[in-house]
Formats: sequence, C-alpha cells, structure tokens
Amino acid sequence: MKKLLSGTLLLALALAPVPTMAGSHIGFSLSLPSIVFESSPELVVLPGTNIYVAPDVDAEIFFYNGWWWRPSQGRWYRSRNYDSGWAYYKRVPSFYRHVPSRWRNDYRHNRWQGRKWHQQRTPYHNVQRNWNQWEKSRYWEKQHNWGVRDSNQRDRDRGRDRDNRQDRRDYEQERNNRTQRLDQQEQKIDNRRERLEQQEQTINNRNKQLEQQEQTINNRSKQLDSQEQELNRLRYREVEKQRN
Repeated sequence: MKKLLSGTLLLALALAPVPTMAGSHIGFSLSLPSIVFESSPELVVLPGTNIYVAPDVDAEIFFYNGWWWRPSQGRWYRSRNYDSGWAYYKRVPSFYRHVPSRWRNDYRHNRWQGRKWHQQRTPYHNVQRNWNQWEKSRYWEKQHNWGVRDSNQRDRDRGRDRDNRQDRRDYEQERNNRTQRLDQQEQKIDNRRERLEQQEQTINNRNKQLEQQEQTINNRSKQLDSQEQELNRLRYREVEKQRN
C-alpha cells in the first residue's frame, strides 16, 4: 500500500505543470509588413545624435542603441536584425523625438539645419559592430563632426545628455519590471512547492494510519486464531468425554 501511494505521488509531481520563467523581452514576436531591401542597407548617422537612418529604404527604419526600430500602424517594433525578428515595443522610443520629420529632405539637399552636410554612408554591419565604441568615443563628433559645418557643440551635448538620461530611465524601468515578474514567478513556485510538501505530508500521515490499521487487523487476526484454537481444544475434550 505504501509503495503504491508513493508511486502515485511521484507520478503527480512528474506530470504537474511547471511555471515558465519569462525572459526580459518587452513584447511578442510577430510578422510585420515586409520591407523590400534591394541590398544590405547602408546607414547614415543623423547629426548631433547616435541615431542611424537608412536613406535608401522607403519605409521608416532606424538603428539605435544596438536595436533596429520601425513604426507600423501606430505601434513601434524593434529587432536585433533589420529584416526579421520584430517584437512589439509598448511605447514610442525616446530617441524618436530627436528625429526631424524632414530628415529625408535634408539628406537629399545635403543640408542640416541650414548648414552644409556631407553625409558618410556606412554599411550596416560596420554600424552593428562598432556603434557602442563609436558612441563612447564620440566618434562621429570628434572625427567627422557628423559631416556638418559649424555644428553647435552645446546643442549637441544637451541633446545627447537628454537621450542618455531617458535611456537610463527606460533601462531601469524595464529592469525593475523584469525583476518584479521574476519575483512573482518565484513566489508562485515557492507556493506550489509548499503545497506539494503538504500533500506529501498528508500522504505520509495516511500511510502511517494505514500501517497502524493493518497492524491492528493483524493483531486481531492473531487473537481470533488463538480463540479458534482454544475453542477447538474445548470441543475435542468434550468429544472425548462423551466417548468415554
């Protein structure tokens, strides 16, 4: 009986669903309207920022902070790849407010805020590989001045500082949300483990009760056997007396 109940418990534990530890992903993967790329995109950095645009692509697509970004039907999506793996991003990314609505027109006329703009086109894989180091070393500003003559250093610094502060806030918020979700899942697992331990204790107690009942039955059986033997002896004596 004890082995049967223990086996049942192990089977229940093996078949019980286990909560899945969710990752830090902000949204969910899905299929978006495709963007046609005649070739691997070349990117241009917008002056005064670390935002990269793809001027040869008709659709709006950006590269910033290690992610590809694109809006679609009033929502934003991001991916580690420019042509796949898009996931919903629940708010407008902070960098987008620093993207002028007429940047394409400025690009076509080689001008930025009224100044001559000599754009430098960069293959996307170079940007993906070097963007972080370029941002830390202020590569586009120090080496190329973003290709814009007489850029205003104070305005650039101010915009970059705002970007960095907002990015830090977004990162902290995302990390806090992820930590909170993990804590909640851990609490669920602890509660489930506690319930399983209580069930196991209940089964153990029931096994003890069954063993005690079995022992009682065995003792009772022995008593009945003794009584039956004594009764048989008395009957035998009675028969012997009658025969004599």
